[in-house]
Amino acid sequence: MRVAWFCIPAHGHTNPTLGVVKKLTEAGHQIWYFSFEEFREKIESAGATFISCDGYDFEMEDKDNADRVGKDKVFATELLVSSTLALDDMTSHAIEEIKPDIVVSDSVAFWGKLVAMKHNLPYVSSTTTFAFNRYSAKYMQENLWDIGKMIFAMPRINKQLKRLREKGYPVKSLLDIVQNDNDTNTIVYTSKYFQPCSETFSDRYHFIGPSMRPITKPIEKTADKTVYISMGTVNQNKEFYRNCINALAATGWQVIISMGTNHDHFDELPDNIRVYESVDQMAVLSIADAFITHCGMNSASEGLYYGVPLVLFPQTPEQNAVAKRAEELGAGVRLGSISEEDILDALTKVLEEPDYKECAEKVSESFKSCGGAEEAKEFLEQVAS
Repeated sequence: MRVAWFCIPAHGHTNPTLGVVKKLTEAGHQIWYFSFEEFREKIESAGATFISCDGYDFEMEDKDNADRVGKDKVFATELLVSSTLALDDMTSHAIEEIKPDIVVSDSVAFWGKLVAMKHNLPYVSSTTTFAFNRYSAKYMQENLWDIGKMIFAMPRINKQLKRLREKGYPVKSLLDIVQNDNDTNTIVYTSKYFQPCSETFSDRYHFIGPSMRPITKPIEKTADKTVYISMGTVNQNKEFYRNCINALAATGWQVIISMGTNHDHFDELPDNIRVYESVDQMAVLSIADAFITHCGMNSASEGLYYGVPLVLFPQTPEQNAVAKRAEELGAGVRLGSISEEDILDALTKVLEEPDYKECAEKVSESFKSCGGAEEAKEFLEQVAS
């Protein structure tokens, strides 16, 4: 089987795919992975042939653009179309050379889906967030104002879609690109139990569970309770971290904080608190008793995989959807504010009330009973044949 795989320039969307890629290449399948230089090493380590999308005036790499995409659908559509057309000659030539049996693309790497449409190839969506349909979309909390703005913007969006049609992409509407339906073959990196409204998805959706990395640097547990705090790689809220340190200094708990480039602003720490630029998250979670998280899909899944109850502090609509689901299943409690009192109260709650641990363990069991990379491999083989 020959596979063309497309992904966006983001670790959280690339990392979950690597276990599946490795499983496929070990089985003798060939994968050409269209991505960006930052990810070359890890993609090649999984056995795929890396194809660079750098240097094609690919505007979706720009972080300022990425921030705006979530708020401005006309801008997002224009960026998507411009990026797809910037890659068009390269991808068309590569597809002719590779002659893939199947195209796999991240659910928001829409240019991959468009390539499959243009070249009439079987397509599989790789979904590293929750799968969304009209039932689960309520977790994203789009309001009537957002929908109204979208309707008002449709003439400008349609103008962008005309540019795609002129280059041979058979696109009738924006929904053709951004929306998967129950006929779309899809790999989702979570369990049916954790996926909202999972009963509304067809059997073309394979919930294979989160992709877990092995522990590389074990960490010693030095107290009865271990608290891990991480807000991902982009959060720079120094007040939040300062309040965490102040609130937890007198607890006697082992506190491990991963705070990215913020870490050098905090000197003279209490003996029970350690601050790092980055940690082996798997190692920390394997000894943790509670996890304050921004609710990125990967981080939340990794915490729950180890049965760690969560203190939920989402920063985006996608993260809020993850927080809402963890809350519904009883596996976490939402942080009311970043005050020292609220931080301590939330952690005390998940550490002392056993229901949170039991519910996190239930999610963990659902992850561990999924078919994983092997199920994804068999599914892709079936679609390709």
